[in-house]
Amino acid sequence: MARIIIKKGHNIQISGVPSLDLVNAGQTVSVAYLPEEFRYIKPKLLVNEGDTVKIGTPLFFDKKIPDVKWAALGSGKISAIHYGQRRVIEKIIIVVDKNEEALEHAYYDHQEITNLTNDQVKDQLLNAGMWPLIRQRPFNKIANPRDLPDSIFISCYNSAPLSVDLDVALRNRRSSFQAGITALSKLTEGKVNVVVDENCTSDTFKDLQHAETHLISGPHPAGNVGIQIHNINPLTPRKVIWTVNVQHVVTIGRLFLKGIFDPSLIIAIGGPGVKNPIHLKSRMGASIQSLVTDRLHDVSHRMVSGDVLTGSTVDKDDFIHYYNSAVASIPHSDKRTFLGMLHPGSSKSHYSLTHTYFKFGTSTFPFSTLQNGEERAMLPINTWENVLPMDILPNQLYRAIIANDIEEMEQLGLIECDEEDFALCSFSCPSKIDVGNVIRQGLDMLEAEV
Repeated sequence: MARIIIKKGHNIQISGVPSLDLVNAGQTVSVAYLPEEFRYIKPKLLVNEGDTVKIGTPLFFDKKIPDVKWAALGSGKISAIHYGQRRVIEKIIIVVDKNEEALEHAYYDHQEITNLTNDQVKDQLLNAGMWPLIRQRPFNKIANPRDLPDSIFISCYNSAPLSVDLDVALRNRRSSFQAGITALSKLTEGKVNVVVDENCTSDTFKDLQHAETHLISGPHPAGNVGIQIHNINPLTPRKVIWTVNVQHVVTIGRLFLKGIFDPSLIIAIGGPGVKNPIHLKSRMGASIQSLVTDRLHDVSHRMVSGDVLTGSTVDKDDFIHYYNSAVASIPHSDKRTFLGMLHPGSSKSHYSLTHTYFKFGTSTFPFSTLQNGEERAMLPINTWENVLPMDILPNQLYRAIIANDIEEMEQLGLIECDEEDFALCSFSCPSKIDVGNVIRQGLDMLEAEV
């Protein structure tokens, strides 16, 4: 067991933190896949508009790795398949039936799962269309089932602003969580590393079998799996590590215990634009409309699928993304404060970068979409270094990526990075540089070379 203390970082004090209450969102009218959100795949359809599918029916597969399929997130009729340029699949929408059916697979008790082989677990996940739940580092892409990972990481600490509370999300789900851990342990000869907030009191993470539990404390991005990997089992060339979202571990566990793909998901609805921030019982791929109806203030706002630092902009007609378990509403604003740069700290109407470095106050702030400036010349004054808890030189790495110097990128440790780990660098940057986006550009270049 490792005990990690993260000192660099910052917990953004944004208002609209979801309460710990959990309510049922009701049945969503439709669910959808957005294949473009899965990096480096070439999707090939297995269904057509008008087809009727069950939960778990394969909808498409990856031409590069045909064994990897994506299962339907709902039972019903495929109402639309949207295409982009060059017939790229953008969206697959399913209108959900009132009485849903699911494809059935083999199921086991806990002892039987313990006795399964690597191939049996792998085949179960591939046949159920649930392999995309497993991602790999480097590149944060879908894992290749032909690989043998050095280890598997599961972050049980959501430190990002407005993210789902895992104590709420995993309440009364210990059996499924343990089953998922046991199944995942068959996919590696190394360890399944479960990283838990040191202050967590949930019984779900106590005395887990077939896993090694680590404790972590500190501000965001302490909960990012990339930060945890960096401190416990750092990536090196030719090393592959797999990661799984904590709620998806429960989904995997239910597959082995019940023999079905259960797309249930606890989703946090929060942000300054939400009337009553709360946790909802819903499902993967749910429509945003079904989640936010009658929950938003009557103001112009930006909807975000995922946390506010790394999520994607969506509207009410869109759907929550595959790996997301939060939806945030941020009021839209383009009105800048006169001489706002002269404010020495924070007030009820201003959130200064002083917060980032000195962490004044504990009150929350009603953020808006106002950026307070536009991108300008980079100022190398350690703003990025102050919020990045990694043994990485972000300034030099940024310059290497801009220069398309792949060899320099590798030497500076790009292989350990993901854009979510640099989100606070973008937030605190006085030059308004989207550092995370540049990191992703570098990763795309490196992946193409590999």
